[in-house]
Parts: sequence; C-alpha cells; structure tokens
Amino acid sequence: MTEDQRRAIEADCARLIALYANLNDEARWEDVAELYTDDGLMTRPTAPDAPIVGRAAILAAFQARPPRKTRHVCSNVVIDVEDHASARGISAMVLFTEGGVPLAGSFHDRFVLTADGWRFAERRGSLAW
Repeated sequence: MTEDQRRAIEADCARLIALYANLNDEARWEDVAELYTDDGLMTRPTAPDAPIVGRAAILAAFQARPPRKTRHVCSNVVIDVEDHASARGISAMVLFTEGGVPLAGSFHDRFVLTADGWRFAERRGSLAW
C-alpha cells in the first residue's frame, strides 16, 4: 500500500465519522443507519454495554428516540489502516443537547470497505463524563 492510498483511507474513514455526527444531528436516521454494514454493531456512549446489532436494529433504535435537538462535536480523530479493506479509529466526542449538560466521551470504530464504500462494522461509544 502506498502512502497516498493509506492517507486516502484515513480521509474516507474520518469523513465517515463527521458524516455520522452531522446526519445524527439532522435526525436523518435512515442515512445514519446506511453508514453501517448490514451486520454492523453500535453501542451508544450512554449505553456502552448494550450493543445494537444489524443495520435494521440500529435504524429502529434511532427511530425509537424521542425528538431532540443535538450537536455532536467530534475531534482527535486517529485512523489506523490495517489493510486495503479494513481500518480502526478512535475519536473524541462532545454531545450538546438543548437544555442539557454536555456529555464527553469517545468512539472506537472498526471500518470495512464494502461495495458501497467505507462503512462502520463497529461503532462503540463510551462516556468519560
């Protein structure tokens, strides 16, 4: 793998993290769910021990949420490319909700290259506070 190929994978995976945050804040649940593989796994930062498995289940979990206004801010993104079709990443996250106390945490991600581009195979959230 060339350095340019590695950097391209890093950029694609970092974009996926940012896209996830933006779509989540726009309550575009179908689009958020499409960022996962069919058998993808997600844990919310507020429920790190309760994995949600499968794109359909992830979509249903988002759709079951009561409406709310949010702003996710993600930073400190580091992507480690494993090979041409897999990578891992970590990012810091701060969640602002209307009228709520900000929450800070992180995501640990596993990415895979699919026919539709890079997708989350796993997105594991946790809170620092």
